[in-house]
Parts: sequence; structure tokens; C-alpha cells
Amino acid sequence: MNAGFQSWLQTEIQHLKDQNLYKVPKILESPAGGRVKMNGKEVINLSSNNYLGLANHPKVREAALKAVEEWGVGAGAVRWIGGTMAVHDELEKRLATFKHTEAVLVFTGGFTANSGCIPAVLTKEDVVISDELNHASIIDGVRLSPAEYRKSQGWVYAHKDMDALEDCLRRAADKGFKKKLIITDGVFSMDGDIAPLPEIVNLAEQYDAFVMVDDAHASGVLGDKGAGTTSHFGLYGRVDIQLGTLSKALGVMGGYIAGSAPLKEWLINRGRPYLFSTGHPPMVAAALIAALDVMENDPEPMKRLWDNANKWKAALTAEGFDTMGSETPITPVYVGDEGKAQQMERLLWDEGVYALAIVYPTVGLGKARIRTMPSAAHTEEDLAEALEAFKRVRDKLS
Repeated sequence: MNAGFQSWLQTEIQHLKDQNLYKVPKILESPAGGRVKMNGKEVINLSSNNYLGLANHPKVREAALKAVEEWGVGAGAVRWIGGTMAVHDELEKRLATFKHTEAVLVFTGGFTANSGCIPAVLTKEDVVISDELNHASIIDGVRLSPAEYRKSQGWVYAHKDMDALEDCLRRAADKGFKKKLIITDGVFSMDGDIAPLPEIVNLAEQYDAFVMVDDAHASGVLGDKGAGTTSHFGLYGRVDIQLGTLSKALGVMGGYIAGSAPLKEWLINRGRPYLFSTGHPPMVAAALIAALDVMENDPEPMKRLWDNANKWKAALTAEGFDTMGSETPITPVYVGDEGKAQQMERLLWDEGVYALAIVYPTVGLGKARIRTMPSAAHTEEDLAEALEAFKRVRDKLS
């Protein structure tokens, strides 16, 4: 191995440690749930996206096992070459009905859905107008496109600031861009607040722009049966591109783009992660269909999710913790200093609570927080015990 390269890696890793930005993943040794075994220890898990508890649902597990018997364990090819099985096709049709759109194309993940869709629909004659707190996958997808997009060029607007968005649209109209794409998260993943989608859509229609919404953290959480922010605000037919993930509320893996039939056709031909990635194992598609069945027909998981989320927020607020105006189950506890946030994570772990410190580059420098995620899988006792742990750790840290 090249000694200079290895030395550079070690130096950079040490810099991360010195700045309290170094991360070491813990190992999950049990099925995902409200209480789990990690690194040999039972803990209350407040860092999971398993919103509805479907990752270990009996019906979802059963569907996956049956699919292995029927279809085997792999698709065997890139999807357009011959890796699209009937079960993949059924999943996409079910998701399109669920989202009230003409069509859906499934990718291997939400990140690849963004990095596949955004560059495919933009040219160098276009501009992207983006909320400053959009997810990293949106940012990377935009960077892969030839469109104009940089913050330094004035195309990133202050978080949820509709006056700033309109200013961007006015300038974009004056510059004569061929297409103007507004991109926003539906639910912002580190703050838990909801995009003002009706205002965004109204401005887009006024200035002849089109809209893309990343609904990763709204799927299964907001809207009719968890259909997302477009459903939540009653905006069916007015949002051009919707992204959803299949690894959070649905509990399995993958991502998808929902929109028009021509959009799906175009992405099949020009969405590079779709073109060059093997299709999901058929058991994944079958498990997702079963998870969608549960989500559409059993209202209890979503009800438990929101009951737990509302109680958890109220309890934290009553104890003086700053939850940063969160409107969804994503509940950050603001800390600020990276070192103190990392220390708080370690102390909570000692107390039997796994709640991750979120630091730069996931959030801005000096804006560290503990990000908590109450779910349908938690009991009242879980959350009560977790609250006591937060109080004890706060007292230790003064």
C-alpha cells in the first residue's frame, strides 16, 4: 500500500476526531424496534427511521420468505436488461396508485433516486432553485447536473423563505432560463419541520417553474394513509416530481420517483443509477408490497406514531429542552457545540438510550443536536424511561 496515501488518511481522521466530528457506527444485533440490542447492550432506540414499526412486521417478513421460494434471491440483471420481474412491476403500479400519480419508477435507494432523476431532467440552459436545508442527496443530485444552481449565484434560498424564493424566480425569469426547477424537502430531516408546499406550488405556477418534492420523511407520516406532503396539503396533480423512500416508514429499502408516465419513460432511458444498477432482490419488492398493504389498511401504526411523537415533544418541551420547532416525529434536541453533543450521546448510551448526535457536515458547524425519532414501535414506558435519561444527562452536563 502507498505509505503517503495511508498517512494522509490517518491525518485526516485525526482531524475529524480533534473537531468532534468523528463517527463510529454501532452494530445492531436484534431486529429493528423500539428496544434493541446494540454492541451487546439493550437500549431504547431513538435513532431509527422505522416510523411505523414495519421493518419487523409479521406480514412483511412472511411476504419476503414466500418471495424467496417463488422468485429466488436475486433479480439477476440490471432492470432494463432483464432484471425487472413481475413483482417489481406490481410494486411500481401499487406505489403509483398510492401516490395518485400516473407512474412510479423504483431505484435502489432514495439517494440514487435523487442522483438519477435530477441530472436527467436538467440541461445547461436550466436553473435549480433549492431550499438551503435540503437533504445531501438533493445537493449531490443537483451537483451532478449541468444546470446553474450555486448558492454563490443566488439560487439557494433561505430556509422556507417565500420572499427569497420569489426573488430567485424573478431573477431566473429575467435571465431567460429554459426550465426552472424548485426543489424542496417535504419534511426536513434534521429539523422536523414541513415545507410550505402550497406557497411553493403557487409561486411555481406564477413563474412557470416546475416543482420536485423529496418526501422521504413524509412518506408514512403525513397525508392520507401516509401518502406524503402532496396529500397532506391537497396538491394532487400540482407537483411535477415526488421522491419517496422505501426504507423508512415502509421498513425495507429503496427509493422511487412518482410523476407522469413520460417522466418514468425518460428516467428509464436516462436515469443513470437505474440504467446501471441491478434490480432489487425480489424478496425486497414483495416485502414492500406487504408493507404498503399494512400502511393502507391498518391505521393503528400511524396513530401510535403520532401519539408517541406528540407526547415525546410535549414532555421534552416541559423539561426545557429546545426541539427547534419540529412539526413531525423527527424531534431534535438542540445542543449547539459539537463536543457537548457527542458527550451527550455517550452519556445517554450509558443510561441505556441510543440517540445520535448530529454534527457537521450533516448540519452546520455550531448547530449540533441530538436527533430523536419516536416511532410506533415505542411503548409509553420506553419514552418515559428515555425522558428520565435525558434529564439525568442534562444535569450531569449542567
